[in-house]
Amino acid sequence: IIATRKNESLTVASSVDRLGKISEFVERAARASGLNEDQVYDIQMAVDEACTNVIKHAYQGRDDGKIAIGCEPTATEFVITIRDWGKHFDPKKVAKPKTGDPLHRRKIGGLGLFFMYKMMDRVKFSFSPDQGNLLVMSKKIKK
Repeated sequence: IIATRKNESLTVASSVDRLGKISEFVERAARASGLNEDQVYDIQMAVDEACTNVIKHAYQGRDDGKIAIGCEPTATEFVITIRDWGKHFDPKKVAKPKTGDPLHRRKIGGLGLFFMYKMMDRVKFSFSPDQGNLLVMSKKIKK
């Protein structure tokens, strides 16, 4: 099988109904780039967490916003970009989860960023008044 290396993009409404379409898009692009099952799974989970956070927090549950997802394979890594034009997001303001605490002491939720950082090799957030919120995540391609 020859893996194709091409950039792909998808833009969807900010609705939880679109999470399945996003997951299928990312899975197809990652597989076409030669990533293994574990890598594809990590990417899907990280993208799902990110897009769920965009819908829930940036657009505050509104389904009239847009989420643009891009997949760009390189020779060494698979890069995903997620852009939205919702409320500005500053990851530094999110409290780190207390993963060492017993389950009964932990707050529900708040693990999305934690999982994204654990599953991906690189996670970077930026914001521009003109370009909105941008999340860039990458996974090293391991054969």
